[in-house]
Amino acid sequence: MTGIPDPPYRYPGTVAISSVVSAHEDLSPGGSSGEVVTVAGRVMLSRPQGRLAFAELRDWTGAIQLFALSATTERFDELTRLSLGDWIGCTGEVVRTKRGELSVQVASWTVLARTRHGFGDKWRGVNDLELRYRQREVDLWANEGVRETFLLRSKIVSAIRRRLDARGFVEVETPVLQALPGGANARPFVTHFNALHADFYLRVAPELYLKRLVVGGFERVYELGRDFRNEGLSPRHNPEFTMLEAYQAYADYGDMAELVEDLVAGTAMELLGTTEIEYQGHRVDLAPPWRRASLAEVVSEVTGVSCDAGTDRDALAANAAVLGVAVEAGWGAGRILYEIYERTTEHELVGPVHVMDYPVDVSPLVRPHRSLPGVVERMTPIVAGREIAEIYSELCDPDVQRARLLAQSAARDAGDDEAMVVDEDFLRALEHGMPPTGGIGLGIDRLVMLLADAPAIREVLLFPALRPERRLDEDDASQEPDGS
Repeated sequence: MTGIPDPPYRYPGTVAISSVVSAHEDLSPGGSSGEVVTVAGRVMLSRPQGRLAFAELRDWTGAIQLFALSATTERFDELTRLSLGDWIGCTGEVVRTKRGELSVQVASWTVLARTRHGFGDKWRGVNDLELRYRQREVDLWANEGVRETFLLRSKIVSAIRRRLDARGFVEVETPVLQALPGGANARPFVTHFNALHADFYLRVAPELYLKRLVVGGFERVYELGRDFRNEGLSPRHNPEFTMLEAYQAYADYGDMAELVEDLVAGTAMELLGTTEIEYQGHRVDLAPPWRRASLAEVVSEVTGVSCDAGTDRDALAANAAVLGVAVEAGWGAGRILYEIYERTTEHELVGPVHVMDYPVDVSPLVRPHRSLPGVVERMTPIVAGREIAEIYSELCDPDVQRARLLAQSAARDAGDDEAMVVDEDFLRALEHGMPPTGGIGLGIDRLVMLLADAPAIREVLLFPALRPERRLDEDDASQEPDGS
């Protein structure tokens, strides 16, 4: 736009639009406050009407109307020609129009940044999902509620940290680049560490390092950060995600279940003012205590198939076939039962419910159940049909842990690229002695989905994983003759 000077290097003295709105709620229609404020943000609506003009100015806290008069607003004509999405700062008195709209009556104003692209339909925002996720900076402005979701996410993370800190947990950082992939059954991302002349892996979990810190005397320790798993995309999965892992000495999975309930219900109460929420049509009360039921019990309830960890393998395989669940030849009874649960039962549980006592076959890092053979002390909290966490009584015996990891390594050699490897550093740490310990892994993205009532994980990730966008010059190059 000609005639407008270059944007300034700074624009001090601005106040949040939300504070202007809240401070003048009682201003009557046609009234003047006598207070002059300076606000800044994007022009998101513009309605010139001859010698006066109205616009909506929006910052990250809210929106307010701008009211301009040709007689009193500097460069009035230029103001009316601003593009939707331009950043401006303006100074003026806070007034309420005769129609009752709280406004800043613009006296002076400055362009802070010009936009070269549109922000979608001014009434309907941006509806194209690909554009929303690929250009989140547009989505945040164009679609109402998006920014609020991510502000809620930030508050959830802060609340989780405060609650753990208040319980005496210490936050630490462990390596993201790891020499061995461990801590979860997952396919890792691999990269080459040039200085060490070796392949390293983006961590699939920080678990083994955190347990080594428990051995080292950190009796309550947690890490809240990114994990990476080289797997597919779904409404619940993104290869890069945020996980809380916490470990507490002298505790078991029952103690840690109470911790998860406090983190989830307490955060909901703090931020939403209630533990009763609605998620995708399901009414759920997060108030503790949550129901606890064995995996075999919930499978029997949902499918009508009576089973437990001691059920004959062939009988379970026959039941799986009737339920339409595919079974591989090498699977034992525990793995078949777990597959039936995942395919038929988990999504039917509204909860909240702790599904507990998993087969040992699918839980290589968990302590054997103290009284039930064939299962381990593992719980999975399910809310509205979705797993939000894992809870363990951690395996402390180095000999049993070695046997479990050797079995995992054999499965990996046989073609299971999600199986774990033998980590001698971790096993040596256990040989120094790890006290009875409870552990949790709480999916932060899934918790945000739950409290924000978001249907898919991409709605709560600022920049979800997407296929790289093809550029126009790449398209042109692919169509050029090859010279033959």
